[in-house]
Amino acid sequence: MIAQRTLKTLTRAVGVGLHSGQRVELTLRPAAPDTGIVFRRVDLPEPVDIPVRAESVTDTRLASTISVGQAKVFTVEHLMSACAGLGIDNLYVDITAEEVPILDGSASSFVFLLQSAGIVEQNAPKRFLRVLKTVQVNEGEGANIKWAKLEPFHGYKLSFEIDFRHPAVDQTGQQVVFDMSEGVYSRDIARARTFGFTKDVEMMRANGLALGGGLDNAIVMDDYKVLNADGLRYDDEFVKHKILDAMGDLYIVGKPLLAAYSAFRSGHAMNNQLLRALLAQPDAYEIVTFETSSQAPKGFATLQPAW
Repeated sequence: MIAQRTLKTLTRAVGVGLHSGQRVELTLRPAAPDTGIVFRRVDLPEPVDIPVRAESVTDTRLASTISVGQAKVFTVEHLMSACAGLGIDNLYVDITAEEVPILDGSASSFVFLLQSAGIVEQNAPKRFLRVLKTVQVNEGEGANIKWAKLEPFHGYKLSFEIDFRHPAVDQTGQQVVFDMSEGVYSRDIARARTFGFTKDVEMMRANGLALGGGLDNAIVMDDYKVLNADGLRYDDEFVKHKILDAMGDLYIVGKPLLAAYSAFRSGHAMNNQLLRALLAQPDAYEIVTFETSSQAPKGFATLQPAW
């Protein structure tokens, strides 16, 4: 069978939150089959578990935030993306503040942490969410249109197109297609960093955001160019980071998707709207398992971490 996966042992990291600027300790721990991914606020007087699911998302401004009652964790998407890319089903994430550390601004540090702990298969079938009919969400019209959709597909493929109308971004690739059966997540997607514009930083910081951001954990641009001395990691790093974010946002549904995702100028809010639109239509999806690797989409049985 295609089995669920967790970590072999625990692993830890220390960093700062991109928006809060707070020091935060993160401990990733193995979890039993069918636990899912659960964030645990261990800094509170009584630790609070926040299971990852689409309904847990309570804020999508600049990041994905999940909550239970007053307890919340934000900027979960990069860690969730790494879990999606490496096929991690069950995990406890102990965290000592309300924001996941940004580390280097990509998912590669989380990939390294997960690989370092070791990834093991469990004696339980991996449950996939298979999309049965097209679901789409739209916003705006004309030049301001944004959209995202999920379509039936025997595998997992993502296509994203950006349109920032900025000289530095316009010089790079505007569209990327990543197919999990053909590409290698840790090589092709995970290293793409988050990005921002100096003109927005002052406004964001006035609103208590981007307090931990800088050239060591983000691509930063002025009105014309990239300010990072070492330039870009990929020729199309901007749109690849959007794929990275989308993989993290969509994995919040709690199961790996069997679908083709495509989007134009989408973001955290629209990705979550898309998940909720899907879940609101019980005839649009089903939960499936695979007894043999031959039944599964190509590459899913051997979805091994690899640099």
